[in-house]
Amino acid sequence: MIFWLIGGGRGRPWGARRSCTRGHRYPVEVISHCVWLYHPFPPSFREVEELTLERSVTVSYETVRRWCGKFGQQYADALRRRQHRPGDKWHLDDVFIKINGEQRYQWRAVDQDGNVLDILVQNRRHKAAATRFFRRLMKKTGAVPRVVVTDKLRSYGAAHREAMPSVEHRSHKGPNNRAENSHQPARQREHAMKGFHSTGAAQRIVSVFSGISPHLRSRRHLTPATDYRAEMTVRFAIWDQITGVAGLSTTA
Repeated sequence: MIFWLIGGGRGRPWGARRSCTRGHRYPVEVISHCVWLYHPFPPSFREVEELTLERSVTVSYETVRRWCGKFGQQYADALRRRQHRPGDKWHLDDVFIKINGEQRYQWRAVDQDGNVLDILVQNRRHKAAATRFFRRLMKKTGAVPRVVVTDKLRSYGAAHREAMPSVEHRSHKGPNNRAENSHQPARQREHAMKGFHSTGAAQRIVSVFSGISPHLRSRRHLTPATDYRAEMTVRFAIWDQITGVAGLSTTA
Protein backbone atom coordinates (compact mmCIF):
# COMPACT_ATOMS: atom_id res chain seq x y z
CA MET A 1 0.00 0.00 0.00
CA ILE A 2 1.32 3.44 -0.93
CA PHE A 3 0.49 6.45 1.23
CA TRP A 4 0.75 9.87 -0.40
CA LEU A 5 1.79 12.23 2.35
CA ILE A 6 0.67 15.77 1.72
CA GLY A 7 2.45 18.76 3.20
CA GLY A 8 4.68 17.05 5.73
CA GLY A 9 5.89 18.39 9.05
CA ARG A 10 8.20 21.34 9.61
CA GLY A 11 7.76 22.68 6.07
CA ARG A 12 9.29 19.60 4.40
CA PRO A 13 7.24 17.34 2.08
CA TRP A 14 6.95 13.71 3.04
CA GLY A 15 7.89 11.16 0.39
CA ALA A 16 6.07 7.94 -0.43
CA ARG A 17 9.04 5.75 0.44
CA ARG A 18 8.93 2.61 2.49
CA SER A 19 10.46 2.45 5.94
CA CYS A 20 13.98 1.08 6.08
CA THR A 21 12.94 -0.70 9.29
CA ARG A 22 12.03 -4.27 8.43
CA GLY A 23 8.51 -5.33 9.26
CA HIS A 24 6.99 -1.85 9.15
CA ARG A 25 4.79 -0.94 6.20
CA TYR A 26 4.79 2.80 6.93
CA PRO A 27 7.61 5.05 5.71
CA VAL A 28 10.19 5.96 8.30
CA GLU A 29 9.19 9.62 7.93
CA VAL A 30 5.72 8.80 9.28
CA ILE A 31 7.09 6.92 12.29
CA SER A 32 9.59 9.68 13.04
CA HIS A 33 6.97 12.38 12.70
CA CYS A 34 4.45 10.63 14.99
CA VAL A 35 7.06 10.13 17.71
CA TRP A 36 8.10 13.76 17.22
CA LEU A 37 4.50 14.96 17.63
CA TYR A 38 3.91 13.00 20.81
CA HIS A 39 6.95 13.89 22.90
CA PRO A 40 7.71 17.63 22.77
CA PHE A 41 4.01 18.53 22.84
CA PRO A 42 1.28 17.23 25.17
CA PRO A 43 -1.16 15.53 22.73
CA SER A 44 -2.67 12.11 23.35
CA PHE A 45 -2.20 9.16 21.00
CA ARG A 46 -5.67 9.79 19.59
CA GLU A 47 -4.80 13.41 18.89
CA VAL A 48 -1.65 12.34 17.04
CA GLU A 49 -3.89 10.02 15.00
CA GLU A 50 -6.11 12.98 14.09
CA LEU A 51 -3.13 15.19 13.19
CA THR A 52 -1.77 12.57 10.81
CA LEU A 53 -5.22 11.95 9.34
CA GLU A 54 -5.40 15.65 8.44
CA ARG A 55 -2.37 14.96 6.24
CA SER A 56 -4.11 12.01 4.53
CA VAL A 57 -2.20 9.39 6.51
CA THR A 58 -4.34 6.71 8.18
CA VAL A 59 -2.58 5.55 11.37
CA SER A 60 -4.43 4.22 14.40
CA TYR A 61 -3.65 5.54 17.86
CA GLU A 62 -2.63 2.01 18.93
CA THR A 63 -0.02 1.99 16.18
CA VAL A 64 1.28 5.35 17.39
CA ARG A 65 1.43 3.92 20.93
CA ARG A 66 3.51 0.96 19.73
CA TRP A 67 5.85 3.21 17.76
CA CYS A 68 6.45 5.45 20.77
CA GLY A 69 7.08 2.42 22.97
CA LYS A 70 9.38 0.70 20.48
CA PHE A 71 11.34 3.59 19.00
CA GLY A 72 11.04 6.31 21.66
CA GLN A 73 13.70 4.84 23.95
CA GLN A 74 16.07 4.27 21.01
CA TYR A 75 15.71 7.87 19.89
CA ALA A 76 16.13 9.17 23.46
CA ASP A 77 19.30 7.11 23.99
CA ALA A 78 20.75 8.31 20.68
CA LEU A 79 20.11 11.93 21.64
CA ARG A 80 21.72 11.44 25.06
CA ARG A 81 24.86 10.02 23.45
CA ARG A 82 25.19 13.27 21.51
CA GLN A 83 25.02 15.43 24.63
CA HIS A 84 28.08 17.20 25.93
CA ARG A 85 29.70 16.20 29.20
CA PRO A 86 27.46 17.34 32.07
CA GLY A 87 28.33 20.43 34.06
CA ASP A 88 29.98 20.22 37.46
CA LYS A 89 27.05 21.74 39.37
CA TRP A 90 24.08 19.42 39.84
CA HIS A 91 20.61 20.36 41.04
CA LEU A 92 18.52 17.57 42.57
CA ASP A 93 14.85 17.56 43.44
CA ASP A 94 11.91 15.21 43.95
CA VAL A 95 8.19 15.65 43.44
CA PHE A 96 5.11 13.69 44.44
CA ILE A 97 3.28 11.74 41.74
CA LYS A 98 0.16 9.60 41.97
CA ILE A 99 0.21 6.09 40.48
CA ASN A 100 -3.08 4.23 40.76
CA GLY A 101 -4.01 6.43 43.68
CA GLU A 102 -0.79 5.70 45.58
CA GLN A 103 1.87 8.31 46.31
CA ARG A 104 5.24 7.85 44.64
CA TYR A 105 8.27 10.11 44.15
CA GLN A 106 9.98 11.24 40.98
CA TRP A 107 13.65 12.12 41.55
CA ARG A 108 15.30 14.37 38.98
CA ALA A 109 18.79 15.79 38.47
CA VAL A 110 19.85 18.59 36.10
CA ASP A 111 23.12 20.44 35.66
CA GLN A 112 23.64 24.21 35.80
CA ASP A 113 22.64 24.51 32.13
CA GLY A 114 19.31 22.78 32.67
CA ASN A 115 20.30 19.53 30.94
CA VAL A 116 18.50 16.53 32.42
CA LEU A 117 21.00 14.06 33.87
CA ASP A 118 18.68 11.36 35.15
CA ILE A 119 15.14 10.65 36.40
CA LEU A 120 14.16 7.88 38.80
CA VAL A 121 10.70 6.94 40.11
CA GLN A 122 10.82 5.42 43.60
CA ASN A 123 8.37 4.42 46.31
CA ARG A 124 10.07 6.32 49.13
CA ARG A 125 12.08 9.47 49.73
CA HIS A 126 14.22 8.32 52.68
CA LYS A 127 18.00 8.01 52.95
CA ALA A 128 18.23 4.70 51.07
CA ALA A 129 16.22 6.10 48.15
CA ALA A 130 18.36 9.24 47.99
CA THR A 131 21.58 7.21 48.18
CA ARG A 132 20.37 4.93 45.39
CA PHE A 133 19.66 7.95 43.21
CA PHE A 134 23.06 9.53 43.94
CA ARG A 135 24.96 6.37 43.01
CA ARG A 136 22.85 5.72 39.94
CA LEU A 137 23.44 9.31 38.83
CA MET A 138 27.23 9.08 39.10
CA LYS A 139 27.29 5.69 37.36
CA LYS A 140 25.10 6.88 34.50
CA THR A 141 26.99 10.12 33.86
CA GLY A 142 30.43 8.70 34.62
CA ALA A 143 31.23 11.92 36.47
CA VAL A 144 31.42 13.38 39.96
CA PRO A 145 30.11 16.93 40.45
CA ARG A 146 31.86 19.82 42.11
CA VAL A 147 28.67 21.02 43.85
CA VAL A 148 25.32 19.40 44.58
CA VAL A 149 22.35 21.69 45.26
CA THR A 150 19.23 20.28 46.94
CA ASP A 151 16.33 21.47 49.02
CA LYS A 152 16.30 20.96 52.78
CA LEU A 153 15.08 17.37 52.80
CA ARG A 154 17.27 15.60 55.40
CA SER A 155 17.58 12.48 53.26
CA TYR A 156 19.77 14.40 50.83
CA GLY A 157 22.27 15.29 53.53
CA ALA A 158 22.49 11.73 54.83
CA ALA A 159 22.84 10.28 51.34
CA HIS A 160 25.45 12.90 50.42
CA ARG A 161 27.63 11.97 53.37
CA GLU A 162 27.48 8.30 52.35
CA ALA A 163 27.62 8.41 48.54
CA MET A 164 29.73 11.50 47.74
CA PRO A 165 31.28 12.96 50.92
CA SER A 166 34.00 14.87 49.04
CA VAL A 167 31.45 16.90 47.03
CA GLU A 168 30.23 20.26 48.28
CA HIS A 169 26.57 20.14 49.30
CA ARG A 170 24.38 23.25 49.30
CA SER A 171 21.00 22.79 50.93
CA HIS A 172 18.77 25.77 50.13
CA LYS A 173 15.28 26.23 48.79
CA GLY A 174 15.86 29.21 46.50
CA PRO A 175 18.97 28.15 44.51
CA ASN A 176 17.29 24.86 43.58
CA ASN A 177 14.64 26.46 41.37
CA ARG A 178 16.35 25.11 38.24
CA ALA A 179 15.61 21.51 39.25
CA GLU A 180 12.09 22.34 40.40
CA ASN A 181 11.24 24.11 37.13
CA SER A 182 12.53 21.18 35.07
CA HIS A 183 9.61 19.08 36.33
CA GLN A 184 7.06 21.19 34.44
CA PRO A 185 7.24 19.51 30.98
CA ALA A 186 6.94 16.05 32.56
CA ARG A 187 3.96 17.30 34.57
CA GLN A 188 2.30 18.35 31.31
CA ARG A 189 2.74 14.84 29.95
CA GLU A 190 1.38 13.32 33.18
CA HIS A 191 -1.74 15.52 33.05
CA ALA A 192 -2.29 14.74 29.35
CA MET A 193 -2.20 11.02 30.18
CA LYS A 194 -4.50 11.53 33.20
CA GLY A 195 -1.88 10.01 35.45
CA PHE A 196 0.42 6.99 35.29
CA HIS A 197 -0.82 3.43 35.73
CA SER A 198 2.28 1.72 37.14
CA THR A 199 5.72 2.57 38.47
CA GLY A 200 7.44 0.79 35.59
CA ALA A 201 5.35 2.62 32.99
CA ALA A 202 6.01 5.95 34.70
CA GLN A 203 9.77 5.28 34.67
CA ARG A 204 9.76 4.37 30.98
CA ILE A 205 7.63 7.35 29.97
CA VAL A 206 9.57 10.01 31.88
CA SER A 207 12.89 8.50 30.75
CA VAL A 208 11.93 8.74 27.07
CA PHE A 209 10.20 12.09 27.48
CA SER A 210 13.19 13.67 29.26
CA GLY A 211 15.50 12.45 26.50
CA ILE A 212 13.45 13.69 23.53
CA SER A 213 11.49 16.71 24.74
CA PRO A 214 14.45 18.96 25.73
CA HIS A 215 16.03 18.41 22.32
CA LEU A 216 12.88 19.48 20.48
CA ARG A 217 11.85 22.26 22.89
CA SER A 218 14.68 24.73 22.95
CA ARG A 219 14.63 27.41 25.64
CA ARG A 220 13.90 30.55 23.64
CA HIS A 221 12.82 33.20 26.16
CA LEU A 222 16.12 35.08 25.80
CA THR A 223 16.99 33.97 22.25
CA PRO A 224 16.41 36.20 19.19
CA ALA A 225 14.06 34.70 16.61
CA THR A 226 16.77 34.27 13.97
CA ASP A 227 19.08 32.47 16.40
CA TYR A 228 16.21 30.29 17.61
CA ARG A 229 15.29 29.23 14.07
CA ALA A 230 18.91 28.44 13.25
CA GLU A 231 19.23 26.37 16.43
CA MET A 232 16.02 24.44 15.69
CA THR A 233 17.18 23.77 12.13
CA VAL A 234 20.27 22.07 13.54
CA ARG A 235 18.19 20.12 16.05
CA PHE A 236 15.77 18.93 13.38
CA ALA A 237 18.72 17.78 11.27
CA ILE A 238 20.04 15.77 14.24
CA TRP A 239 16.57 14.31 14.77
CA ASP A 240 16.44 13.22 11.11
CA GLN A 241 19.85 11.59 11.49
CA ILE A 242 19.01 9.51 14.56
CA THR A 243 15.60 8.44 13.21
CA GLY A 244 16.99 7.43 9.80
CA VAL A 245 15.09 10.02 7.76
CA ALA A 246 18.25 11.86 6.67
CA GLY A 247 19.74 8.78 5.01
CA LEU A 248 16.73 8.26 2.75
CA SER A 249 17.42 11.30 0.57
CA THR A 250 20.78 9.87 -0.46
CA THR A 251 19.51 6.34 -1.18
CA ALA A 252 16.19 7.21 -2.85
